[in-house]
Amino acid sequence: MKIRIPSSFDNKREAISNGARIVRQVLGYIGPGFFVTVGFIDPGNWATNIAAGSEFNYDLLWVVALSTAILILWQHMSAHLGIVRGKCLAEAVAEHIRPGPKALYGVTAMAASIATALAELLGAALGLYVLFGIPVKLGAVISLAFVIALVWFQRYRALEKLILAFVSAIGFCYLVELYLVHPDWGATITGTITPKINSTSIIIAMGVLGAVVMPHNMYLHSEVIQNREWEGKSERDTRRLLRYEFVDTLIAMLVGMAINAAMVIVAAAVFHRHGLHVNDLTQASATLAPLAGKLAAMLFGVALLFAGISSSTTAAVAGGTTFSGYLGKETALDSKWFRIGMLLTLIPACALIMVIKDTFQALIISQVCLSVQLPFTMLPLFLLTRSKRVMGKFANGWFENSGMILTGLVIVALNILLIYRIFGGRF
Repeated sequence: MKIRIPSSFDNKREAISNGARIVRQVLGYIGPGFFVTVGFIDPGNWATNIAAGSEFNYDLLWVVALSTAILILWQHMSAHLGIVRGKCLAEAVAEHIRPGPKALYGVTAMAASIATALAELLGAALGLYVLFGIPVKLGAVISLAFVIALVWFQRYRALEKLILAFVSAIGFCYLVELYLVHPDWGATITGTITPKINSTSIIIAMGVLGAVVMPHNMYLHSEVIQNREWEGKSERDTRRLLRYEFVDTLIAMLVGMAINAAMVIVAAAVFHRHGLHVNDLTQASATLAPLAGKLAAMLFGVALLFAGISSSTTAAVAGGTTFSGYLGKETALDSKWFRIGMLLTLIPACALIMVIKDTFQALIISQVCLSVQLPFTMLPLFLLTRSKRVMGKFANGWFENSGMILTGLVIVALNILLIYRIFGGRF
C-alpha cells in the first residue's frame, strides 16, 4: 500500500479552492450595501457634485472622502441594529424611544424621505428631458408611475439585482467620461486629502455632505438587512453575519465614493477648466457635448436617468419603511401601511416638482435639508446601538461609540457653520 504525500501543487490547489469558497460566500452576501449606495449617487448628488467641481475645481473632493468615511461607520451601525435586533431603525425607535422624541424623529425622517424623493424624481425627469426631450413635469409624473409600479410588484431580491445593474451602468458611464475629459490627477489627489472650506463654499460642501450621508439610507439599510433574514440564530451566526455585512457595506460605499468623486472630477475638468458656472443639469449635458463630445453628453443623460429611477425606488422603500415602522405596523413591501407610506413619500415630492421653477437650486436645497436633518437620525441610532438593554452583548464598544460621537459632532459643527452663513456670517 502506497502512502500519498501531498505535493506543493496539492496544497496550492486546496488554497485556491478555499479562497474560491470564501469569495463565493462573500458574494452571496453582496446586495444590501449596493441597494443603499444608489441613494447617494442620486440626482441630488449630481447637482451638488457638479456645482462643487464647476465652482471650486477639485477643492471639495475631501468632502466626498470625509462623507464616505462617516457613511461607512453609520451605515454599518444601521445594519448592525438590523442583524442583532431583527428590526429596522424605525421599528426600534418606536419600541425603545419615549413618545416626544419619537414623534420628532419620525416627522423629520418622513420630511427627509420626501426631500430625497423630490431630488430623485426630479433627476429622473431631467434624464428623460436630456435623452428624449420630454418636459420635466411630465417626466416627473412618468417617473412617479414607473417607480410606484416597480416597488408595488417587486420583492427585495429582485430590486437588489435591478439596483446593482443600475449602479454598474452609472459607474461605467462615468468611467468612460473620466477617460474622455483628461482630468488633472495631481490636483485630484491634493483636493482629496487637503480640507478647504470658507463662507463661499460651505453651502455646496454641506450639500455634498447631505447628499452622501443621507438620513433615509440609515432607515433603509436596517430594513433591507431584515428582508435578507440576517438575524443571527446564535452568537456565532451573528458575528459571522456582521463580518459579511461590513464587507458588503465597505465595498458598496467605496464604489459610491468613486462615482461621486468622478462627478466632481468631470465637472472640474470640463466646466471649471473653461470658466463655466453650471446651474442646471440640462445645461451641464448640453455644455458637455461641445467640450467633451456627444458621447459624454449622451452618457451623462443615460446615467442621470438610471440614477433618478433607481434612487427613487430606494427612497420609496425608505419612506414606506419609516412610516410603517414608526406606527408599529408591518414593514413588508406588500403590506398596506408600507404602501401608504410609500405614496405619502412619492406623491408630495412629485407635487412639489410641479411648482418648482429652479430645478438645480431645488436639488441643492433638498440636499442641504438632509444634512440639517441628519442629527435627528444619527442620535437615536447612536442611543440604540450603544444600549446594552437593546443590543445585549453586541452593544457598541468604546471604539464605535467614540467614532459615532466624533463624526456626529463634525456634522453638528458643519451645520452650525451653515446656519451662521445663511444668516450672513462670513469666515
